[in-house]
Amino acid sequence: MFMQIDHTGIAVRDLDEAITFYTTVLGGELMDRYTNTATGVETELAVIHIGEDVIELLRPTSNTSPIARFMKARGKGVHHIAYRVDDLDQAIAKHMQNGITFLDDTLRTTAKGRRLIYMDPRHSGGVITELCDYPTEKQ
Repeated sequence: MFMQIDHTGIAVRDLDEAITFYTTVLGGELMDRYTNTATGVETELAVIHIGEDVIELLRPTSNTSPIARFMKARGKGVHHIAYRVDDLDQAIAKHMQNGITFLDDTLRTTAKGRRLIYMDPRHSGGVITELCDYPTEKQ
C-alpha cells in the first residue's frame, strides 16, 4: 500500500503571525487560505508549501472546534500528521484487520476534495494521525 506524508497540521492562535513566520523566516509559499465552516470543524486554514512539504496552519473559529479543544488541552503546536494513501477505504480496512480503530465521526470529504479520517491516537502514542486520499485526482 502506497503511503507518504501528505502534510503536517499545526494549531495556531494567530494565523497572520504564523503565515509570516512560515513564509518569511522559513521561505515557504502561501498556496491557499480559507475557512472551513462545516459543523464539527470550524477552522481557518492556511496551506504553506516549503519545498515539497506541506504545512496546514489551523486556527479555530469556534470554541467547540476540534482545534480549539486540542489547544485547550495541549496548547498550540503540531496537531496532526497526515499520510496520503492510494485508496482510503482500502487503507481503513487493512488497518482495521490489524486491530487499528478510527474516530468514525472524523470521516469526511473536505470542500477541496480530500477524503480523510483520523486514527484513534492511542495506537500512535498520542499522535493524531490522519489518513487521506484525493479521489478526484484518480479520474
